[in-house]
Amino acid sequence: MKTKTVSFGSKAETLDYLLSHIRSATILPQFRFNVKQWRCIRENILTSLFLHNWSSGNLIVRSSTFNEDRELQSFAGKYLTIQNVIGQQDIVKAVNKVISSYDRITDKDQIFIQPMLRSVKISGVAFTRDPNTKGHYYVINYDDISSHTDTITSGTSNDVKKCLIAKSGEKTFTGWKRALVNTLDELELLFQTDALDVEFAVSEKNILYIFQVRPLVIKEVESFDAEQQRYALRKIRQKVLTANKPHPYLFGSKTVFGVMPDWNPAEIIGLRPKPLMLSLYKELITDSIWAFQRHNYGYRNLRSFPLLVSLGGLPYIDVRVSFNSFIPADIEASLADRLVNHYIKKLIEQPNKHDKVEFDILYSCYTLDLPDRLTGLLDEGFSRTDCDNLSASLRKLTNKIINGDSGLWKEDIDKIRSLEDKQKILAGANLGDVEKIYWLIEDCKRYGTLPFAGLARAGFIAAQMLKSLIKVGILNLREVERFHSSLSTISSTLYLDFSKLAREDFLKKYGHLRPGTYDIESQRYDEAPERYFNWSDKPILERDRERRQFRLSLEQMNCLDKLLKDHGLEHDVLS
Repeated sequence: MKTKTVSFGSKAETLDYLLSHIRSATILPQFRFNVKQWRCIRENILTSLFLHNWSSGNLIVRSSTFNEDRELQSFAGKYLTIQNVIGQQDIVKAVNKVISSYDRITDKDQIFIQPMLRSVKISGVAFTRDPNTKGHYYVINYDDISSHTDTITSGTSNDVKKCLIAKSGEKTFTGWKRALVNTLDELELLFQTDALDVEFAVSEKNILYIFQVRPLVIKEVESFDAEQQRYALRKIRQKVLTANKPHPYLFGSKTVFGVMPDWNPAEIIGLRPKPLMLSLYKELITDSIWAFQRHNYGYRNLRSFPLLVSLGGLPYIDVRVSFNSFIPADIEASLADRLVNHYIKKLIEQPNKHDKVEFDILYSCYTLDLPDRLTGLLDEGFSRTDCDNLSASLRKLTNKIINGDSGLWKEDIDKIRSLEDKQKILAGANLGDVEKIYWLIEDCKRYGTLPFAGLARAGFIAAQMLKSLIKVGILNLREVERFHSSLSTISSTLYLDFSKLAREDFLKKYGHLRPGTYDIESQRYDEAPERYFNWSDKPILERDRERRQFRLSLEQMNCLDKLLKDHGLEHDVLS
């Protein structure tokens, strides 16, 4: 039997039609009237309302204008909805408030009243396409904590959960999600569209209620058909399954993927980078340079493993590969395998740590509080010998990096300083554009991103060492903050130069930079200076620079010097 297509009316009219046509969900009864009727025959309206047996309980008064729920703009949440209205006096006040929230009132604009749903265990909003990408998914945002019906639509909940269900996937889920998807399927068939925005709730008795159905307003982005998406998802699934198998050259039985661990693509190139931007990031850092640097600094050799994988164009860090690369090269295989599995298990249990793995998940260097931190491994089945071996390896590796005389970070600074000379040589060379691009990228890797990665590693070690100084009582948090503010960083130097340099001199020094380092399609500072800088409002330089200097007290220096020696760290307190 052919299904009759439903046309969208006002919010109230659409729900009224669904009341008698939808089979898989419940629609609350309603009483509807328009602005003109309210103004002219209010008493008759109230009399008719109280003929309904549900009108004596808690009610909800809702807007239903004719500029809501349109295909080009929904005005969702723009007009008032008033809940828990009881009695005639409150109804009159509530209706007047709802009408007064309309910005362009017409006589035909409607108001409708329904019984207030009680005992709600889940409420939310479901989309039958991804509103950001047009992807063929059911996107469900829901609150299963507060027992309120409007936390998602009002944006007042801190307990919002999100579920994405591929329309092409197997429907193996059960319970309220299965019931909701069945209803979404039915609504798509009734309205003959796959782009709907549906407000819903599930009662304590597991009854699914639909509060609103409207056309989904989708951003203007390039669309793709369902078959293309199915093909892409199959490829992603296969890639994830393959990555999760045991690998003869990797420790750990499985992996997870994250957008913020290690070389943090979410922060550096964003969650949806342009293809060229992603390609440059992989070539310059995450395909091989990252592993060369880490191996050079004494960690395991992961040179044949790319760190970043692209899943449908979205960049993810292969966390097992990352965690393998933080194992010191001289750790024996059994301990290394148990460590990687432990790290991954800990991250799965605490996903909120995905941007702090080096501080809260891994043991990647020696710090003054490491012996105390390692005791946590004893509760996870590791032996005291395991802890001692890991501690000794991390001490050896850390000394190799931070040694005051021969630290690897010093070599990396010298390499970076030579990059500018290499660029000048290539600029004057008799090479074609393609050849120059090739050699510029090669030099950038060898003399730029490779030593930069090394210095970043030294920076992470320094940050962890500072954190340990708080733990052992040499510094407090305020002193560490004061130390940070005393450092001369790229950002602070740029700020100071902007304050004191002439426009031409500033752009000569910084003009080659751009906001998105890997987005070479974005304009450089010297290509659009007015876009990035307000030359008429330069900051005023601080006169008193002394207050930003940081010094240890003699007592702190003596304590630190003793601790460095006690822990076998080859660094002088004055260096």
